[in-house]
Amino acid sequence: MKGRSRKTGLFLVIAGATFWGVGGTVAQKLFQQFAINVEWLVTVRLLIAGVLLLAVQFLLKDRSQVFGVWKNKRAALRLIIFGLLGMLAVQYTYMASINHGNAAVATLLQYLAPAMIIIYLVLRKETVFTRNDFVTVSLALAGSFFLLTNGSVSQLSVPAPAIVWGILSGVALAFYTLYAVPLLKQYDSLVVVGWAMVIGGLSLSFIHPPWKMGSSSLTFEAYLYLVFVIVFGTMLAFWFYIESLQSLSPTETSLLSSLEPLAAVFTTVIWLKEPFGSFQWVGTVCIFGMILLLALNKKSHSKTAEHMNHEKPFKVS
Repeated sequence: MKGRSRKTGLFLVIAGATFWGVGGTVAQKLFQQFAINVEWLVTVRLLIAGVLLLAVQFLLKDRSQVFGVWKNKRAALRLIIFGLLGMLAVQYTYMASINHGNAAVATLLQYLAPAMIIIYLVLRKETVFTRNDFVTVSLALAGSFFLLTNGSVSQLSVPAPAIVWGILSGVALAFYTLYAVPLLKQYDSLVVVGWAMVIGGLSLSFIHPPWKMGSSSLTFEAYLYLVFVIVFGTMLAFWFYIESLQSLSPTETSLLSSLEPLAAVFTTVIWLKEPFGSFQWVGTVCIFGMILLLALNKKSHSKTAEHMNHEKPFKVS
């Protein structure tokens, strides 16, 4: 964890988190300027990125796991459920929220997942409600209020469908994070996420086949954006994050990966020139504070901190 390898790890996690955040903003550009269909983009994104991740596993890591996961019936069933109710659900709800609103709000709402996990584990009596949990949930609620209302209870600052899809994205991410744990203990994360993407993409193909784009007016610029969302914003972002764990601790990578919402917010406001009120910035700070609290809380015995710090490689916006 020293010298050149540590610098490489820092570069990889910062680049990966930035790619994740900017990828959402680029997707918003595709929706707004080029009228790209949400179902088509999610289908193509999952299929291509999933195949690329499996190819990386096959060429550079333990190739026996790529197909070995299907030899275990219990693991295979869990993987299918994870692909449909976890990966596909996270991807679709997130992109739908962006389509109806913007990438900044969609990303921040998705990051409510830790608070949802806290509430779920407390209700299940799998953990006690600690002081840190109280602060985490309070920051999430306050952040959501300011983000969605801009301080005015009489009107919403973003369209209602964007809020609904964004909250559903947080719920999906919470399930995604918890459900993936047993698979992570048995197989490399590239295998699990790669196959989950392929499963999600194949299932959505029945609704919107990848060869039916639905738009014939795409420019060269639009295709460059597509490449960025699929390759940089998905495949490379995840791979870089995983590789950074070779030279950095999970806490460090989790902390630095918090650059994702910052990248999404700043590129949405500066590049796409989306209006962002002063109270929305307050809400952003609250949610970002919640993320930092969980990332820094490495001595906590909370299962929530454990999941969000150590299973974060499964976060793929």
